[in-house]
Amino acid sequence: MNTPPGGGMARRSILTGLAAVASLGLAACAGPDPLAQQAAAGDNKNYIAGDGSVQEYAAESRGAPVALSADLYNGTPVSSTDWAGKVTVLNFWYAACAPCRVEAPHLEALYQEFAPQGVLFYGINVRDEKPTAEAFERTFGVTYPSVQDKDGKVLLSMTRFVPPQAVPTTLVLDKEGRVAARILGGLDKSTLKALIDSTLQA
Repeated sequence: MNTPPGGGMARRSILTGLAAVASLGLAACAGPDPLAQQAAAGDNKNYIAGDGSVQEYAAESRGAPVALSADLYNGTPVSSTDWAGKVTVLNFWYAACAPCRVEAPHLEALYQEFAPQGVLFYGINVRDEKPTAEAFERTFGVTYPSVQDKDGKVLLSMTRFVPPQAVPTTLVLDKEGRVAARILGGLDKSTLKALIDSTLQA
């Protein structure tokens, strides 16, 4: 089929115009409240879904305690050595991940329920700068602290249990700091409650 004179140029012009429109659309998303814009876009920013599987690990198969150190968003250092004798919940998240937004109120409710029993909760944020993380916490009423892990050091140290990109993932650590249970993907509140109860009673 012969190309009409100027047809190739016309197609290039159309493609260039479409690219310009797309660029304007992306530029419009850059604003002072990235959380709200990402939530509205619903694109999940490269979210790779976990399958929602739940794994519990028998005490004899839990291996060595988790070893990590990092800083909270407020600059306070935190270390796994501080968790000795405590059941600890670690939730890996970032603001633009839709399942993270869904489960945030459940995690906060469980934190409020179990904090009197000494259970610790920490978020591990794998992508966000402080303003974005804080906007998320305000939006969803999250009051437990989060570690800033944009450099991926904590995630890298936990790849045995947390596949890179498979966020959210939630871990329950026993009183010796070993992983007792894992939820890969968005969590069910009643399931996480049962896992925490089971780990407390062990």
